[in-house]
Amino acid sequence: MSYKEMTKEQLQAEREKIAAEYEKVKSMGLNLDMSRGKPNTEQLDISMEMIDTLARTHKLVGEEGVDCRNYGVLDGIVEAKRLLSAMIECPIDNIIIYGNSSLNVMYDTVARSMTHGVMGSTPWAKLDKVKFLCPVPGYDRHFAITEFFGIEMINIPMTNEGPDMDMVEDLVSKDAAIKGIWCVPKYSNPSGITYSDETVRRFANLKPAAEDFRIYWDNAYCIHHLYEDRQEHILEILEECAKAGNPDMVFKFCSTSKVTFPGSGIAAISASKANLDFIRKQMAVQTIGHDKLNQLRHVRFFGDFNGMLEHMKRHADIIRPKFEAVLETLDKELGGLDIAAWTKPNGGYFISLDTLDGCAKKVVSMCKDAGVIMTAAGATYPYGKDPHDSNIRIAPTYPSTEELKQACEVFVTCVKLASLDKLIAEI
Repeated sequence: MSYKEMTKEQLQAEREKIAAEYEKVKSMGLNLDMSRGKPNTEQLDISMEMIDTLARTHKLVGEEGVDCRNYGVLDGIVEAKRLLSAMIECPIDNIIIYGNSSLNVMYDTVARSMTHGVMGSTPWAKLDKVKFLCPVPGYDRHFAITEFFGIEMINIPMTNEGPDMDMVEDLVSKDAAIKGIWCVPKYSNPSGITYSDETVRRFANLKPAAEDFRIYWDNAYCIHHLYEDRQEHILEILEECAKAGNPDMVFKFCSTSKVTFPGSGIAAISASKANLDFIRKQMAVQTIGHDKLNQLRHVRFFGDFNGMLEHMKRHADIIRPKFEAVLETLDKELGGLDIAAWTKPNGGYFISLDTLDGCAKKVVSMCKDAGVIMTAAGATYPYGKDPHDSNIRIAPTYPSTEELKQACEVFVTCVKLASLDKLIAEI
């Protein structure tokens, strides 16, 4: 029965029951962490053979004759470019291989724009105001970068097809202070939504007032499918931008952080030739070249992109049951109560849940008191301020399946109790 259909007496009786359940789970002394979307130990184990792909007796020279132990090759060895260009779906000439983290590449890209502008434009640090559009709920670390540089962030609501493009088109076309938009276009963080073809085409056809406006296209989950028969696909943004006469309007990012080892993967940026030429000038001052041994290690471990896809099936086999366990609990315990709504993603690393307005912080706090750490309420919004105090990001991957089931029981109990308190207070 929907909580919203209950009388005050029924709600109070239900609250007594759920409060008793909450006290019971609090007494269990749990210590579970669902705060970040980290691969679990079993996932890390499937990449362990990569450690042994480079041995003292192996030839450590790339196919173009590059000694990967030495200096040189500013933008990545060709075989690593070939591997990640297939992953990110771009021509091999439109990619630069960086170090271990796409987040670092995105930070560098914003920092470079602040100090040296974008392809000849005025450095952002010399402007009175710089703004970014931020689809919400979204990725907290994106928002942290722009906040760090003092960039004003504007919320853009997410729909089932991606960001509200009417709003994006209107704002971008009128305000030259808007220099970028953060996007996680496939299996978005945290909702799991994949942008529709129409959304991608509308992005490509934007008419920004700022000549240095860029789409920050973070394709973090481009091959992170949970189901072989439910794989979602997305139009390639560089190609669409070129068709629309906007070849320079996008920076596309990826990494192997959730493919091999987070912290020891390889990352890349894909963009137009003009953008990459500008980026290389900065890179030539910043570094003589990134870790070519790690690039070679990845290439030899996977062999080719097909090898990477087979590897991702092993990841899916590990984490799919965890997503299903969470969704089963949410459906069973919260379905029909009219107090929460949640996504059912086909890929990525998160489930997004919306509580009744004003309940998210209370739910997260109650979970913490019961020994379950969740992502902070508000983290999926710029400045940590969810205007509805309703969104919670659920990260199922890191705990064991047994721990996850325990954590879910705590979580749904907290959602029920916080919702009952709100409904009773409003009568």
